[in-house]
Amino acid sequence: MSQDIEQTVRIDLAAAFRIAARQGLHEAVANHFSAAVSEDGSRFLINPKWRHFSRIRARDLVLVDTSVPGNADSHDLDPTAWAIHGQLHRLNPRARVALHLHPIYATTIATLQDPTILPIDQNTARYFNRVVIDRHYGGMADSDAEGARLTSLLGDRTRLMMGNHGVMVVAPTVGEAFDDMYTLERACQLLVNAYATGRPLSVLADDVAEKTARDWEKITAFSLRHFEEMKLILDREEPDYRD
Repeated sequence: MSQDIEQTVRIDLAAAFRIAARQGLHEAVANHFSAAVSEDGSRFLINPKWRHFSRIRARDLVLVDTSVPGNADSHDLDPTAWAIHGQLHRLNPRARVALHLHPIYATTIATLQDPTILPIDQNTARYFNRVVIDRHYGGMADSDAEGARLTSLLGDRTRLMMGNHGVMVVAPTVGEAFDDMYTLERACQLLVNAYATGRPLSVLADDVAEKTARDWEKITAFSLRHFEEMKLILDREEPDYRD
């Protein structure tokens, strides 16, 4: 990948961190976003250890090159960052961008005995039969074995509801991944609010939910435009993310 393309990815990933912080999706100085910059996933960018999302700039992102012996060990990465993202990019090169968060509403749904995102509106229907559920939380995801397990569980899908933990989405681009995470959290917020009423849910019929999910899959341009619009706001209010 050329340096120009890598710089573009750096800028986009830095923007995703800033936007996530603005929307309160981050958790203290934890959680990680990564993006592969080689076809085989051996080289990827990730946020430095314990840096607040709101302060991350393009140049702050760590470039990990697993094809060079000892390179990964030379970086002061959070153990969970390496365990999850290092294994994901190594074992699944198709996962170009990976966002892992513990956002309030998605994590709330992840704590339920049945963490299925029920299709009760257009946003929730985006995830109809399209989220892998991990029901085996075993503590901090800080080992290669756990990262490999999560990667295997995700398979060729793009969303993982990590039971009692949080959520992860993968996508071909930063923009698509960001919009997916945004909508997933919004969908979970709607579902949590609906549950809180104590009233029976009006769940969409399977055929309607499936059609809606497929319609979402046809409008990746919408996702990319959403991200670009958010970057324009950053360009006006926090332009140093590009540095």
